[in-house]
Amino acid sequence: MGAVTPDTGGSAATGPLAAGAGRTGAGTAGATVAGAGTTPARRLTSGLVLAGVSAAAFSLSGVFASGLLDTGWSPGAMVLARVAIAALVVLPLGIVSLRGDWGPVRRNLGLIAVYGAVSVAGCQFAYFSAVQYMPVGPALLIEYTAPAAVVLWFWLRHGQRPTVATVLGTLLAAVGLVLVLDLTTGAGAGATDPAGVAWALVAMLGVSTYFVINANAETGLPPLALAAGGLTTATLALGLLGATGLMPLDYSTAAPVYAGTAVPWWLPVIGLGIVTAALAYVAGIAAGRLLGPRLSSFVGLFEVVAAIGFAWLLLGELPRPVQLVGGVLILAGVVAVQAGEKRTRGDRPAG
Repeated sequence: MGAVTPDTGGSAATGPLAAGAGRTGAGTAGATVAGAGTTPARRLTSGLVLAGVSAAAFSLSGVFASGLLDTGWSPGAMVLARVAIAALVVLPLGIVSLRGDWGPVRRNLGLIAVYGAVSVAGCQFAYFSAVQYMPVGPALLIEYTAPAAVVLWFWLRHGQRPTVATVLGTLLAAVGLVLVLDLTTGAGAGATDPAGVAWALVAMLGVSTYFVINANAETGLPPLALAAGGLTTATLALGLLGATGLMPLDYSTAAPVYAGTAVPWWLPVIGLGIVTAALAYVAGIAAGRLLGPRLSSFVGLFEVVAAIGFAWLLLGELPRPVQLVGGVLILAGVVAVQAGEKRTRGDRPAG
């Protein structure tokens, strides 16, 4: 998620982000849940704030990428730089969060590999492959059906049948997403290709996996450690794709322009790494521990809404009225899903 294109919409170790950083085993899941011991209202508030921060941070990738794309950067080069910088920032924090106990890492090497290869590297590679065959809007619409896929997963895998409120929230959010992506007027629509649809579905599976793994508190992995492991694995996977030529790695040192102002090329690159990856993934994992996979995935839809807002502020791209209506519907969908979550128990199974 946080795919870096102009149309997209793919941290401090304190407070909720570090609450799960203690030395814990797989059987002490309660201690690894960020904010454990707080009241439900405080957990909800903290989770929503962290999920909002994560979505906003992810959404900035499109704005930062816009100027770089204009100077000749390839999407693959930006993604690799973004993830590699984030790994360098988060890896030391992840090591510290383990407090010398590497047991959770050894027990979850497979999970970390899946998180990095599928949820981070694979998702972004699949998204960029999709937009080679189809317009950005429909590709994002398919990718962001992930919340519905998460609901379906927990129904089929764990028998957690969605409530009426959850179904209603899913429908509202889906309609809102169509409006935000401006697919009803034809501006964001276009011809699709079966290959593009297939790649977009792979990206959707990557996003769904991201939310499910984020919310799994039974691993004993602190949020910082999971983020560090996933970003490091993703860097290796993307580097391999680049080295084999499957992902072009073109770059430029020309100055990109934002809101009429030229800035050094390295400034948006650093922003991509620290803000749209390091902060976004750590905050997203912590939010998942607090909200659970279903609600956090729906709040994640605000990435698309925030991307339009930042494009308006920094790139002068004025949102259409229909997009504002879509944002309101997504908000209504999140509220409905939260109402449904209050009636759902056992939101954090091992997966």
